[in-house]
Amino acid sequence: MVALGRCEYGRSGGAGAYHRLMPFAFEPPLEPMLAKPTPDIPTGDGWSYEPKWDGFRALVFRDGGELYLQSRDLKPLNRYFPELQAPLLALGAKDARFVLDGEIVIARPGGGLDFDSLLLRIHPAESRVRMLAEQAPASFVAFDCLADGADDLRGRPFAERRERLEGLVADPPESVRLTPSTTDPAVARHWFDAFEGAGLDGVIAKRADGPYAPGKRMMAKIKHARTADCVVAGFRWHKNGPGTLVGSLLLGLWNADGKLQHVGVTSSFTMEKRAELVDFLEPYRRGGLEDHPWREWAVAEAAAVEEGRRMPGATSRWNRGKDLSWEAVRPELVCEVAFDHLQGDRFRHAATFRRWRADRSPADCRYDQLEETPPALLADLFG
Repeated sequence: MVALGRCEYGRSGGAGAYHRLMPFAFEPPLEPMLAKPTPDIPTGDGWSYEPKWDGFRALVFRDGGELYLQSRDLKPLNRYFPELQAPLLALGAKDARFVLDGEIVIARPGGGLDFDSLLLRIHPAESRVRMLAEQAPASFVAFDCLADGADDLRGRPFAERRERLEGLVADPPESVRLTPSTTDPAVARHWFDAFEGAGLDGVIAKRADGPYAPGKRMMAKIKHARTADCVVAGFRWHKNGPGTLVGSLLLGLWNADGKLQHVGVTSSFTMEKRAELVDFLEPYRRGGLEDHPWREWAVAEAAAVEEGRRMPGATSRWNRGKDLSWEAVRPELVCEVAFDHLQGDRFRHAATFRRWRADRSPADCRYDQLEETPPALLADLFG
Protein backbone atom coordinates (compact mmCIF):
# COMPACT_ATOMS: atom_id res chain seq x y z
CA MET A 1 0.00 0.00 0.00
CA VAL A 2 1.16 3.55 -0.71
CA ALA A 3 0.94 6.40 1.77
CA LEU A 4 1.35 10.07 0.87
CA GLY A 5 5.01 10.94 0.42
CA ARG A 6 6.37 7.54 1.31
CA CYS A 7 6.13 3.92 0.27
CA GLU A 8 5.15 1.05 2.54
CA TYR A 9 6.42 -2.42 1.72
CA GLY A 10 5.24 -5.64 3.30
CA ARG A 11 5.82 -9.33 2.86
CA SER A 12 4.29 -10.63 -0.34
CA GLY A 13 4.55 -14.27 -1.34
CA GLY A 14 8.16 -14.61 -0.27
CA ALA A 15 9.36 -11.72 -2.45
CA GLY A 16 9.51 -9.15 0.37
CA ALA A 17 11.72 -9.55 3.40
CA TYR A 18 10.54 -6.74 5.69
CA HIS A 19 7.85 -4.17 6.38
CA ARG A 20 8.56 -0.46 6.90
CA LEU A 21 7.96 3.08 5.71
CA MET A 22 10.66 4.41 3.36
CA PRO A 23 10.94 8.11 2.47
CA PHE A 24 12.96 8.89 -0.67
CA ALA A 25 13.26 11.66 -3.23
CA PHE A 26 10.76 9.52 -5.12
CA GLU A 27 9.03 6.29 -4.29
CA PRO A 28 9.96 2.77 -5.33
CA PRO A 29 9.23 0.74 -7.31
CA LEU A 30 10.63 2.40 -10.42
CA GLU A 31 11.05 0.92 -13.89
CA PRO A 32 14.71 1.09 -14.93
CA MET A 33 15.69 2.84 -18.15
CA LEU A 34 16.31 0.32 -20.94
CA ALA A 35 18.50 -0.01 -24.03
CA LYS A 36 17.67 -0.92 -27.61
CA PRO A 37 19.91 -3.18 -29.71
CA THR A 38 22.25 -1.29 -32.04
CA PRO A 39 24.43 -2.99 -34.67
CA ASP A 40 27.58 -1.00 -33.94
CA ILE A 41 29.05 1.44 -31.44
CA PRO A 42 27.63 4.92 -32.20
CA THR A 43 30.21 7.67 -32.68
CA GLY A 44 30.20 11.44 -32.72
CA ASP A 45 29.93 14.15 -30.09
CA GLY A 46 27.88 13.64 -26.98
CA TRP A 47 28.19 9.87 -26.49
CA SER A 48 29.32 8.19 -23.29
CA TYR A 49 30.23 4.50 -23.20
CA GLU A 50 30.25 1.81 -20.50
CA PRO A 51 30.76 -1.96 -20.36
CA LYS A 52 27.53 -3.97 -20.50
CA TRP A 53 27.44 -6.16 -17.42
CA ASP A 54 25.93 -9.65 -17.44
CA GLY A 55 24.14 -9.83 -14.11
CA PHE A 56 20.91 -8.89 -12.36
CA ARG A 57 19.77 -5.31 -12.94
CA ALA A 58 19.08 -3.64 -9.60
CA LEU A 59 18.03 -0.25 -8.25
CA VAL A 60 19.35 0.64 -4.78
CA PHE A 61 17.14 2.84 -2.56
CA ARG A 62 19.09 3.98 0.51
CA ASP A 63 17.80 6.07 3.41
CA GLY A 64 20.32 6.24 6.22
CA GLY A 65 20.40 2.78 7.76
CA GLU A 66 17.61 1.39 5.58
CA LEU A 67 18.14 -0.27 2.21
CA TYR A 68 15.82 -1.57 -0.49
CA LEU A 69 17.06 -3.49 -3.54
CA GLN A 70 14.65 -3.62 -6.49
CA SER A 71 14.89 -5.91 -9.49
CA ARG A 72 14.27 -5.00 -13.12
CA ASP A 73 10.76 -6.47 -12.82
CA LEU A 74 10.04 -4.31 -9.74
CA LYS A 75 10.46 -7.03 -7.10
CA PRO A 76 12.52 -6.91 -3.87
CA LEU A 77 15.97 -8.51 -3.99
CA ASN A 78 17.24 -7.96 -0.44
CA ARG A 79 16.70 -11.52 0.81
CA TYR A 80 18.66 -13.04 -2.08
CA PHE A 81 21.80 -10.93 -1.59
CA PRO A 82 22.24 -10.39 2.16
CA GLU A 83 25.98 -9.77 1.76
CA LEU A 84 25.29 -6.49 -0.11
CA GLN A 85 23.45 -4.90 2.82
CA ALA A 86 26.50 -3.75 4.80
CA PRO A 87 28.63 -2.56 1.83
CA LEU A 88 25.82 -0.47 0.35
CA LEU A 89 25.07 1.04 3.76
CA ALA A 90 28.76 1.93 4.06
CA LEU A 91 28.61 4.25 1.04
CA GLY A 92 28.79 7.92 2.01
CA ALA A 93 27.70 9.26 5.38
CA LYS A 94 25.59 7.32 7.89
CA ASP A 95 22.55 9.40 7.04
CA ALA A 96 23.12 9.28 3.25
CA ARG A 97 20.05 9.09 1.02
CA PHE A 98 20.34 8.08 -2.62
CA VAL A 99 18.93 5.97 -5.44
CA LEU A 100 21.42 4.15 -7.66
CA ASP A 101 21.03 2.08 -10.80
CA GLY A 102 23.42 -0.76 -11.43
CA GLU A 103 24.01 -4.48 -11.76
CA ILE A 104 24.49 -7.27 -9.24
CA VAL A 105 27.24 -9.60 -10.42
CA ILE A 106 29.22 -12.54 -9.10
CA ALA A 107 32.82 -13.00 -10.16
CA ARG A 108 34.46 -16.39 -10.58
CA PRO A 109 37.73 -17.04 -8.74
CA GLY A 110 39.48 -16.82 -12.12
CA GLY A 111 38.30 -13.25 -12.66
CA GLY A 112 35.26 -13.54 -14.95
CA LEU A 113 31.53 -13.21 -14.31
CA ASP A 114 29.47 -16.20 -13.22
CA PHE A 115 25.80 -15.79 -14.17
CA ASP A 116 24.93 -19.35 -13.13
CA SER A 117 25.81 -18.51 -9.52
CA LEU A 118 23.38 -15.58 -9.64
CA LEU A 119 20.57 -17.87 -10.77
CA LEU A 120 21.19 -20.19 -7.82
CA ARG A 121 20.49 -17.32 -5.42
CA ILE A 122 16.80 -17.12 -6.27
CA HIS A 123 15.95 -19.84 -3.78
CA PRO A 124 13.15 -20.01 -1.18
CA ALA A 125 15.38 -21.33 1.62
CA GLU A 126 17.12 -18.53 3.50
CA SER A 127 19.75 -20.94 4.84
CA ARG A 128 20.77 -21.91 1.32
CA VAL A 129 20.92 -18.29 0.18
CA ARG A 130 23.22 -17.40 3.06
CA MET A 131 25.43 -20.41 2.40
CA LEU A 132 25.80 -19.40 -1.27
CA ALA A 133 26.45 -15.79 -0.25
CA GLU A 134 29.44 -16.98 1.79
CA GLN A 135 30.73 -19.30 -0.92
CA ALA A 136 30.37 -16.87 -3.85
CA PRO A 137 29.63 -13.32 -2.62
CA ALA A 138 28.02 -10.85 -5.00
CA SER A 139 29.12 -7.34 -5.88
CA PHE A 140 27.18 -4.27 -7.00
CA VAL A 141 28.42 -2.30 -10.01
CA ALA A 142 26.92 1.21 -10.03
CA PHE A 143 26.36 3.03 -13.32
CA ASP A 144 23.81 5.77 -12.62
CA CYS A 145 22.61 8.04 -9.81
CA LEU A 146 18.89 8.84 -9.87
CA ALA A 147 18.64 10.68 -6.56
CA ASP A 148 21.16 12.23 -4.18
CA GLY A 149 19.74 13.39 -0.87
CA ALA A 150 16.44 15.12 -1.61
CA ASP A 151 17.48 15.86 -5.22
CA ASP A 152 15.59 13.92 -7.89
CA LEU A 153 18.18 13.68 -10.69
CA ARG A 154 16.13 11.80 -13.27
CA GLY A 155 15.55 14.92 -15.35
CA ARG A 156 19.20 16.02 -15.24
CA PRO A 157 21.73 15.19 -17.99
CA PHE A 158 23.60 11.92 -17.63
CA ALA A 159 26.92 13.81 -17.41
CA GLU A 160 25.67 15.49 -14.23
CA ARG A 161 24.28 12.24 -12.82
CA ARG A 162 27.61 10.54 -13.49
CA GLU A 163 29.43 13.29 -11.59
CA ARG A 164 27.13 12.83 -8.60
CA LEU A 165 27.63 9.05 -8.83
CA GLU A 166 31.41 9.43 -8.79
CA GLY A 167 31.09 11.47 -5.60
CA LEU A 168 28.96 8.82 -3.89
CA VAL A 169 31.18 5.91 -4.96
CA ALA A 170 34.51 7.71 -4.51
CA ASP A 171 35.82 5.37 -1.81
CA PRO A 172 33.61 2.29 -1.92
CA PRO A 173 33.84 -1.02 -0.05
CA GLU A 174 35.45 -3.85 -2.00
CA SER A 175 32.14 -5.33 -3.17
CA VAL A 176 30.80 -2.04 -4.58
CA ARG A 177 32.25 -0.80 -7.86
CA LEU A 178 31.84 2.24 -10.07
CA THR A 179 31.55 1.10 -13.68
CA PRO A 180 34.23 2.45 -16.01
CA SER A 181 33.02 5.18 -18.37
CA THR A 182 34.59 6.85 -21.40
CA THR A 183 33.74 9.26 -24.19
CA ASP A 184 36.32 7.66 -26.49
CA PRO A 185 34.75 5.15 -28.93
CA ALA A 186 38.17 3.51 -29.41
CA VAL A 187 38.26 2.64 -25.70
CA ALA A 188 34.69 1.32 -25.94
CA ARG A 189 35.73 -0.87 -28.88
CA HIS A 190 38.65 -2.20 -26.83
CA TRP A 191 36.26 -3.12 -24.01
CA PHE A 192 33.95 -4.80 -26.51
CA ASP A 193 36.76 -6.86 -28.04
CA ALA A 194 38.99 -7.60 -25.05
CA PHE A 195 36.67 -8.32 -22.14
CA GLU A 196 34.12 -10.72 -23.55
CA GLY A 197 36.25 -13.48 -22.06
CA ALA A 198 35.59 -11.95 -18.63
CA GLY A 199 31.86 -12.33 -19.12
CA LEU A 200 30.94 -8.84 -20.30
CA ASP A 201 27.88 -8.69 -22.54
CA GLY A 202 29.07 -5.89 -24.84
CA VAL A 203 28.92 -2.08 -24.57
CA ILE A 204 26.25 0.43 -23.53
CA ALA A 205 26.15 3.89 -25.13
CA LYS A 206 24.35 6.84 -23.49
CA ARG A 207 23.82 10.43 -24.53
CA ALA A 208 25.70 12.67 -22.11
CA ASP A 209 22.86 15.22 -22.22
CA GLY A 210 20.08 12.61 -21.87
CA PRO A 211 17.69 12.37 -18.90
CA TYR A 212 16.83 9.14 -17.10
CA ALA A 213 13.66 7.83 -18.73
CA PRO A 214 12.14 4.96 -16.71
CA GLY A 215 10.86 2.10 -18.84
CA LYS A 216 12.00 3.67 -22.13
CA ARG A 217 14.75 2.39 -24.43
CA MET A 218 16.87 5.53 -24.44
CA MET A 219 20.28 3.86 -24.38
CA ALA A 220 22.00 1.80 -27.08
CA LYS A 221 23.35 -1.69 -26.44
CA ILE A 222 25.92 -3.27 -28.69
CA LYS A 223 26.22 -7.01 -28.05
CA HIS A 224 28.39 -9.76 -29.44
CA ALA A 225 26.73 -11.69 -32.26
CA ARG A 226 27.90 -14.92 -33.86
CA THR A 227 26.38 -17.63 -35.99
CA ALA A 228 26.29 -21.41 -35.63
CA ASP A 229 24.89 -24.27 -37.69
CA CYS A 230 22.66 -26.35 -35.40
CA VAL A 231 20.70 -29.58 -35.66
CA VAL A 232 16.94 -29.12 -35.30
CA ALA A 233 15.94 -32.04 -33.06
CA GLY A 234 12.47 -31.00 -31.95
CA PHE A 235 10.02 -28.15 -31.49
CA ARG A 236 7.41 -26.76 -29.12
CA TRP A 237 3.93 -25.63 -30.06
CA HIS A 238 3.07 -21.94 -29.76
CA LYS A 239 0.95 -21.12 -26.69
CA ASN A 240 -1.68 -19.48 -28.92
CA GLY A 241 -1.91 -22.28 -31.45
CA PRO A 242 -1.05 -25.83 -30.32
CA GLY A 243 -1.20 -28.03 -33.40
CA THR A 244 -1.38 -25.05 -35.75
CA LEU A 245 1.58 -22.80 -34.86
CA VAL A 246 5.20 -23.69 -34.03
CA GLY A 247 6.52 -21.76 -31.04
CA SER A 248 10.22 -22.62 -31.04
CA LEU A 249 12.76 -24.99 -32.53
CA LEU A 250 14.96 -27.05 -30.20
CA LEU A 251 18.62 -26.85 -31.20
CA GLY A 252 21.47 -29.28 -30.72
CA LEU A 253 25.23 -29.52 -31.21
CA TRP A 254 27.37 -32.67 -31.13
CA ASN A 255 29.99 -32.70 -28.38
CA ALA A 256 33.39 -34.40 -28.40
CA ASP A 257 31.83 -37.59 -26.97
CA GLY A 258 29.43 -37.89 -29.88
CA LYS A 259 26.35 -36.84 -27.89
CA LEU A 260 23.83 -34.32 -29.16
CA GLN A 261 23.63 -31.58 -26.54
CA HIS A 262 20.52 -29.40 -26.26
CA VAL A 263 21.99 -25.90 -26.64
CA GLY A 264 18.87 -23.75 -26.66
CA VAL A 265 15.96 -22.65 -28.81
CA THR A 266 15.14 -20.23 -31.59
CA SER A 267 11.71 -18.63 -31.66
CA SER A 268 12.19 -15.53 -33.82
CA PHE A 269 9.39 -16.22 -36.29
CA THR A 270 6.43 -14.25 -37.60
CA MET A 271 2.98 -15.75 -37.08
CA GLU A 272 2.84 -16.55 -40.79
CA LYS A 273 6.14 -18.43 -40.60
CA ARG A 274 4.97 -20.31 -37.48
CA ALA A 275 2.03 -21.65 -39.44
CA GLU A 276 4.24 -22.61 -42.40
CA LEU A 277 6.61 -24.52 -40.10
CA VAL A 278 3.84 -26.94 -39.11
CA ASP A 279 3.65 -28.34 -42.66
CA PHE A 280 7.40 -28.04 -43.18
CA LEU A 281 8.22 -30.15 -40.11
CA GLU A 282 5.46 -32.71 -40.56
CA PRO A 283 7.52 -35.19 -42.66
CA TYR A 284 10.33 -35.14 -40.07
CA ARG A 285 7.92 -35.98 -37.23
CA ARG A 286 7.24 -39.42 -38.67
CA GLY A 287 9.29 -41.84 -36.61
CA GLY A 288 10.77 -38.85 -34.85
CA LEU A 289 11.60 -40.70 -31.62
CA GLU A 290 13.00 -43.81 -33.30
CA ASP A 291 16.75 -43.75 -32.66
CA HIS A 292 16.44 -40.12 -31.57
CA PRO A 293 19.48 -38.89 -29.53
CA TRP A 294 17.07 -37.52 -26.91
CA ARG A 295 14.73 -40.53 -26.83
CA GLU A 296 15.80 -41.45 -23.31
CA TRP A 297 15.13 -37.89 -22.16
CA ALA A 298 11.67 -37.88 -23.76
CA VAL A 299 10.67 -41.22 -22.22
CA ALA A 300 11.92 -40.21 -18.77
CA GLU A 301 10.12 -36.85 -19.06
CA ALA A 302 6.83 -38.53 -19.96
CA ALA A 303 7.18 -40.91 -17.00
CA ALA A 304 7.94 -38.02 -14.66
CA VAL A 305 4.81 -36.16 -15.75
CA GLU A 306 2.70 -39.28 -15.25
CA GLU A 307 4.13 -39.80 -11.76
CA GLY A 308 3.87 -36.13 -10.78
CA ARG A 309 7.63 -35.58 -10.68
CA ARG A 310 9.56 -32.73 -12.28
CA MET A 311 12.42 -33.31 -14.69
CA PRO A 312 15.34 -30.84 -14.87
CA GLY A 313 14.40 -28.05 -17.27
CA ALA A 314 10.67 -28.70 -16.88
CA THR A 315 8.15 -26.54 -15.04
CA SER A 316 9.67 -24.62 -12.13
CA ARG A 317 9.00 -21.43 -10.20
CA TRP A 318 10.54 -19.55 -13.16
CA ASN A 319 8.20 -20.90 -15.83
CA ARG A 320 5.20 -22.13 -13.85
CA GLY A 321 2.17 -22.37 -16.11
CA LYS A 322 4.18 -22.71 -19.32
CA ASP A 323 3.83 -25.82 -21.45
CA LEU A 324 7.36 -27.15 -21.91
CA SER A 325 6.38 -30.39 -23.62
CA TRP A 326 8.08 -30.92 -26.97
CA GLU A 327 7.67 -32.80 -30.21
CA ALA A 328 10.57 -34.82 -31.59
CA VAL A 329 11.68 -34.62 -35.21
CA ARG A 330 14.28 -36.76 -36.92
CA PRO A 331 17.58 -34.87 -36.47
CA GLU A 332 18.11 -34.34 -40.20
CA LEU A 333 17.54 -30.59 -40.53
CA VAL A 334 20.22 -27.94 -40.09
CA CYS A 335 19.59 -24.24 -39.52
CA GLU A 336 21.91 -21.29 -39.05
CA VAL A 337 21.23 -19.15 -35.99
CA ALA A 338 22.77 -16.01 -34.52
CA PHE A 339 23.70 -16.01 -30.83
CA ASP A 340 25.57 -13.74 -28.46
CA HIS A 341 27.61 -16.16 -26.35
CA LEU A 342 27.64 -19.50 -24.59
CA GLN A 343 26.85 -20.00 -20.92
CA GLY A 344 28.46 -23.32 -20.17
CA ASP A 345 27.41 -25.56 -23.05
CA ARG A 346 24.21 -23.65 -23.92
CA PHE A 347 23.35 -20.38 -25.63
CA ARG A 348 22.97 -17.67 -22.97
CA HIS A 349 19.84 -16.24 -24.66
CA ALA A 350 17.42 -17.52 -27.28
CA ALA A 351 19.14 -17.69 -30.67
CA THR A 352 17.88 -15.82 -33.74
CA PHE A 353 16.91 -17.91 -36.76
CA ARG A 354 18.84 -16.91 -39.89
CA ARG A 355 18.17 -19.56 -42.56
CA TRP A 356 17.92 -23.24 -43.34
CA ARG A 357 21.17 -24.90 -44.42
CA ALA A 358 20.29 -27.76 -46.80
CA ASP A 359 23.96 -27.78 -47.80
CA ARG A 360 25.11 -28.72 -44.29
CA SER A 361 25.18 -32.20 -42.77
CA PRO A 362 23.81 -32.60 -39.23
CA ALA A 363 27.02 -34.50 -38.39
CA ASP A 364 28.98 -31.28 -38.98
CA CYS A 365 27.02 -29.35 -36.33
CA ARG A 366 29.65 -29.65 -33.61
CA TYR A 367 30.92 -27.40 -30.84
CA ASP A 368 34.28 -27.10 -32.56
CA GLN A 369 32.74 -24.74 -35.14
CA LEU A 370 32.28 -22.09 -32.45
CA GLU A 371 34.79 -19.34 -31.89
CA GLU A 372 36.57 -19.62 -28.57
CA THR A 373 36.76 -16.44 -26.50
CA PRO A 374 40.10 -16.00 -24.71
CA PRO A 375 39.73 -15.47 -20.96
CA ALA A 376 40.18 -11.98 -19.53
CA LEU A 377 40.33 -10.57 -16.01
CA LEU A 378 37.84 -8.05 -14.68
CA ALA A 379 40.66 -6.54 -12.64
CA ASP A 380 42.22 -5.33 -15.90
CA LEU A 381 39.02 -3.49 -16.78
CA PHE A 382 38.93 -1.63 -13.46
CA GLY A 383 42.68 -1.21 -13.16
